[in-house]
Amino acid sequence: MKDYVVRATAGDGQIRAFVSTTKNIVEEARAVHETTKVATAALGRTLTATSMMGLMMKNENDKLTVIIKGGGPIGTILTTSDSKGTVKGYVSNPNVQVPDYENGKLNVAAAVGTNGAVKVIKDLGLREPYNGAYPLVSGEIAQDFTHYFALSEQTPSVVALGVLTKETEVEYAGGFIVQLMPDATEETIDKLEENVGKLQSVTTMLKEGNTPEEILDIVLEGLSPKILDKCEIKFECECSKEKVKKVLIAIGKNSLSEIIEEDKEAEVGCQFCNRKYKYTEDELVDILKEM
Repeated sequence: MKDYVVRATAGDGQIRAFVSTTKNIVEEARAVHETTKVATAALGRTLTATSMMGLMMKNENDKLTVIIKGGGPIGTILTTSDSKGTVKGYVSNPNVQVPDYENGKLNVAAAVGTNGAVKVIKDLGLREPYNGAYPLVSGEIAQDFTHYFALSEQTPSVVALGVLTKETEVEYAGGFIVQLMPDATEETIDKLEENVGKLQSVTTMLKEGNTPEEILDIVLEGLSPKILDKCEIKFECECSKEKVKKVLIAIGKNSLSEIIEEDKEAEVGCQFCNRKYKYTEDELVDILKEM
């Protein structure tokens, strides 16, 4: 089954919701970066949230970047999405290992850390991109996005994210973002809180065979959810040899000249998808001339 997000409203427009299944996205990220279980969980949760946040953007060329730095051994988590929910991302240390919680669950917070921030950059085609950075509150990712929405966008939100691996491969992944609109009544808020208080984890609901549509009905029971659309999403990197060339330009003429003299060639890798691009001596000379 392909990954997708359902977008919906509920409570006569007092609530908007995004519910996703992202098993393929997270598995591809795991395979590309060869992440450990805890790194897969941290990256997968962030990719899932980033994809849904990408779908919140209005214009076709809008782009969104999420950077999480919590001071933990995983280093930086960086993910991006376009307005169609197409994502890519990586972690600085894909080999991170930390002890699990006593109940056997992955201790994502220990890998991510809590001494840092979640930063969201929105490139909306304006002169300057929007930047918002807010302190991490748990390092478990979902709570940190909930905190971000409350502070940055003054939007009370419920964010749930989950990744379940079997051996090394991803078995289930997905999440939801449910947000209250400014005109939400106390009755609607109370009903949503009641529903959320009874919820199982996202991965448990997925493991039990629930689709995003069915999870939507569970989360918004009694609030008359209405699906607006269903969007297929995927992990995809749009890198190319021409785009990666910017790395060689960025190092400057002197450094590039040294590479030409000493190595006669260069290899540049893309952090998002691990593709390698080789440049011959002639190609490097052409780049130097362009500079």
